[in-house]
Amino acid sequence: MTGFQKYIQRYIDLIPSGNWQEELKRTEEKTSAIYSGLTEEQSLFAYAEGKWTLKELLLHLSDTERIFQYRILAFSRGDRHELPGFDEELYAAHSFANTRSLDSLLDEYRTLRRSSVILIETLDPSVLQNTGTANGNLISVETIAQLIAGHNIHHLNIIQERYLPAL
Repeated sequence: MTGFQKYIQRYIDLIPSGNWQEELKRTEEKTSAIYSGLTEEQSLFAYAEGKWTLKELLLHLSDTERIFQYRILAFSRGDRHELPGFDEELYAAHSFANTRSLDSLLDEYRTLRRSSVILIETLDPSVLQNTGTANGNLISVETIAQLIAGHNIHHLNIIQERYLPAL
């Protein structure tokens, strides 16, 4: 297994039910429930120096989902162009997440997740195995979709283990 395969497998292995499509909905519900219970002040909390605030983390989920959506769209439509990677730290540093309202960030996240669910549910099953190259790595449409759920679960675990106990 390559380093890339190990990297993405750690996210996919987090999907508890094996049904990644249902987990897309469940993780949206869990993420929304956590963030809906936070105050603006709490959403500016970072558990350690140099770590993202809860607002930055939520916008990171949205940024990543947007990129994954584009990859799914491109590869499912047969686009053979290699797609670039992205620097999550650079995106977070230039996101201005902490100047936005928590409601705005949560609305964006929910809208993106709904968009992902619609995109994935309307794909013909035959394109789930389409592959393309992103960030120098060959990946399938279905794997990218699974990564949306697994990546969200990964960050939910971090929120529950490192952020919430300290609030």
